[in-house]
Amino acid sequence: MALLPPLRPAASRSATRWLSGGGKYNLERSPRALYSVRGIATNISAAEPAVHFPGASTSISTPEQPSSQGSRREAVKAAKPFSDFLTDTFNRQHDYLRISITERCNLRCLYCMPEEGVPLSPQSHLLTTPEIHYLSSLFVNQGVTKIRLTGGEPTVRRDILPLMQSIGSLRPQGLRELAITTNGISLHRKLDAMVEAGLTGVNLSLDTLDPFQFQIMTRRKGFDAVMRSIDRILEMKNLGANLKLKINCVVMRGLNERDIVPFVELGQEKDIEVRFIEYMPFDGNKWSKGKMIPYQEMLDLIRVKYPGLRQVKGHKNDTSKTWEVPGFVGKIGFITSMTHNFCGTCNRLRITSDGNLKVCLFGNTEVSLRDLLRQDNNGEPIDEEAFEAIKKKEMDRRQGLFGDETALGWGERERELLHVIGAAVKRKKEKHAGMGELENMKNRPMILIGG
Repeated sequence: MALLPPLRPAASRSATRWLSGGGKYNLERSPRALYSVRGIATNISAAEPAVHFPGASTSISTPEQPSSQGSRREAVKAAKPFSDFLTDTFNRQHDYLRISITERCNLRCLYCMPEEGVPLSPQSHLLTTPEIHYLSSLFVNQGVTKIRLTGGEPTVRRDILPLMQSIGSLRPQGLRELAITTNGISLHRKLDAMVEAGLTGVNLSLDTLDPFQFQIMTRRKGFDAVMRSIDRILEMKNLGANLKLKINCVVMRGLNERDIVPFVELGQEKDIEVRFIEYMPFDGNKWSKGKMIPYQEMLDLIRVKYPGLRQVKGHKNDTSKTWEVPGFVGKIGFITSMTHNFCGTCNRLRITSDGNLKVCLFGNTEVSLRDLLRQDNNGEPIDEEAFEAIKKKEMDRRQGLFGDETALGWGERERELLHVIGAAVKRKKEKHAGMGELENMKNRPMILIGG
């Protein structure tokens, strides 16, 4: 198996594209044709080849679209097996990667962080954009098809747009979906540019439809800004943008259970999926079983008004159980981590902002990818300049200009990274701990995991 993923050259400083909002940003030569409809960017795959290092190859190939039934059969025969590094001992194949890109947030949600906040890591401990791009490329090379950017609040990261562009450039290597989980406070200002960079899905966290209750649950103002973001997403969808919208609502007894039915009714005429999440224990969020409203109780609340509520068959890797009200455009889902776990079909891995790999949201075991990644850079963060130097030395090594004793040896580093990743994945348990154990288990606050 070839282990070196393709790395694209740095973006040209002169390559810029004006946005409908009047700003501009560096734009790497895109593998996607970009079309605008009344100022709305929609993304359509184009057949531009990726740029590789000399002699580099990928372990996962993306075949041309078959032109006949015979060629489709040939494509199936030629398909490579899924990466063993991302397959655990229960034969779960992890093709979905969540990357936390910041620890910072502009809200202070009750279930996410303690009231006093959390101590933030020094900036030098956090992954840089070149490091995130490199790890994304490595995982896509091994079969990951979906990447979700989380936080903290990912939109507060200053270079979120160039970062999304660099990850979006991995589509020719097999990436199919690029999504974001956000609180929506500033999303409406950046959404057009994000879609142009390759964004295909938004999970928006909103726990109440009452502006006053919003301020209680988030300890901040901002309800109107969140609703502007939702309206903008729906507008873009109506104008042809390939963009999924899901609203995530953490339900807590005594705070927002009265919002359940109004959330369901959001989908009466709008293409929205609202997902109700059972309240989960993390460090500092004062979880108790009494505050948690279980899935079955939420169903009963909805059935009082909508007795025709019915379940919809979902995808095997879905985290939520999907339901619908007959005649409604939208759907509703339930994420039942506490009462009905879905561990048996879990296909998700997580990388924290400080570069640790977590194979389970509720697991407290982590392994650092950052430290291994930086070994050949004297333990220092890899910025754009260092990244370019590393790529040049690797190219020179392949051309025989350096001896092995002086090479940075990214091929060797990738092998080490993949073995560390593979060992962590192989240690993944069959299912996470039960409710009683989770309540007392030491874990990070949700905001430092990437929820």
